[in-house]
Amino acid sequence: MNKQLFESSSQPPGSWTFAGRWTRLTLALWLLSALAFLVADTEVIALEPWNELRRMLAGLLAPDFFATEQLLDALWQTVSFALLGVSGGLLLGSGLALVYHHPLIAAACAFVRAIHELFWALLFLQIFGLSPLTGVMALILPYAGTFARVFHDMLCRAPRVTDSTLPAGVDGISRYVFGKVVHVLPEMRAYVRYRFECGLRSSAVLGFIGMPTLGFHLESAFRQGHYPEGMALLLLFVLLIGTISLWCRRWLVPLYLLLAIYTLPPLAQVDGSLLWRFVSQDIWPASVQQWLLAGASLSQVPAALWQTCDWLWRLLQQQALPGIGSTLVLALAALGMTHVLVMLLLPWGRKTREPRRWDRVPRALRWLGLLLMRAIPEYVFAFVFMLLLGPSMLPAMLALALHNGGLIAFLTARAVDREGKALPAGLDGFGYRILPVIYPGFMALLFYRFEVILRETAILGMLGIATLGFYIDSNFAEIRFAGALVLMICTALLNIGVDILARRLLTPGRSLLPERC
Repeated sequence: MNKQLFESSSQPPGSWTFAGRWTRLTLALWLLSALAFLVADTEVIALEPWNELRRMLAGLLAPDFFATEQLLDALWQTVSFALLGVSGGLLLGSGLALVYHHPLIAAACAFVRAIHELFWALLFLQIFGLSPLTGVMALILPYAGTFARVFHDMLCRAPRVTDSTLPAGVDGISRYVFGKVVHVLPEMRAYVRYRFECGLRSSAVLGFIGMPTLGFHLESAFRQGHYPEGMALLLLFVLLIGTISLWCRRWLVPLYLLLAIYTLPPLAQVDGSLLWRFVSQDIWPASVQQWLLAGASLSQVPAALWQTCDWLWRLLQQQALPGIGSTLVLALAALGMTHVLVMLLLPWGRKTREPRRWDRVPRALRWLGLLLMRAIPEYVFAFVFMLLLGPSMLPAMLALALHNGGLIAFLTARAVDREGKALPAGLDGFGYRILPVIYPGFMALLFYRFEVILRETAILGMLGIATLGFYIDSNFAEIRFAGALVLMICTALLNIGVDILARRLLTPGRSLLPERC
């Protein structure tokens, strides 16, 4: 991916200027983000934010690693859920990648990956209850759609030279494997490792809805004000992410998978009658349920159809449209903050041949800062900021900007280092020699992350912000499954529409490998 970042924007240093489409695109982004920030609810309503911050910092300086019962089990469950979810998504997505060219397959994959894992978990929670199957299936579905799309793109970019030089009579499977798969296999492996890191974050967040992962204990500790315990859990999770390359070796993965299956909590019994009732009755509007209970008479179809349309219109007017508006406002404001944050971090995080003032910070400290930003999930950041600042959009903006800014800055700075762009230090050298080269690729990655920001913005509504996630969570809590499903469809359509728009804003050939986390 890092190589593509520069292949897609390789221009001689200094040949590209900010005059042109990138200037207009950047100014338009800043303008939209500023307008979104002005109309957003950013009021700080916490009673004693500084006192709460001091308590958190005290907990960070003196973490209590022995306060959590069954800590090792929670850590392992976080890993096992991620392993099983990513493995299942990889198997299913690899098969779908072969037929992804079919429009129906592509549309189905786009739909399932556009809905966040937490929403899938809320849906499966109604069917399987607090069962491991709920958490694993919530990861498998969106990850399968993501793997299908990414692997299909990789295979389409595979060179045709090897395929044309294979001897006549070679069977189709061998021709496909040696003509395409071999060329992109290292890229596929790198993406699987990246997706596993995403799976660890998603697995931890599933604990916020009751799954036995690290997030369950993390939420309990912070909500009760036990900050030494909460900070210890947070540091352990960051350490888990930061040391993936040490403990997750390729030859150990089969052993980990066997242990994950063996140590998985017992699966709850699924009542077939309850499952059938959920599919045949509970997910339908009240008017359709009444029509079915009345015998599905054809004479009652017009009345049932009218009532359903009236229900759907009220749902869209009262929940979907306000939720979409709040989701877009929050996402646009967070996108602009992410852009500004990355622009501030890039000069600080790159290698230079002539160290200046900002380069005196040790490289290890820089790496640790970016690791903290990208390893901690947005949901956890927002949860902590909401404890400090109160329930408004500001904590969510800060959370989204910190996580995505750290990730984009990490990927971009690492790509610059690997491509040998270590130039003389100074803002002038960075602004005139490095930034013009990396800016198109950086903007491409930023717009790809915008879809991720939208997905995360929606689920942040579960913390009380009136985005689509707030209304979806409320419908599930009030056992109004039909409304929740309609709003989930709205969420998927919104993400798909934004993804199409973001791709069209970028010049063909400048886009990076799609990455959705």
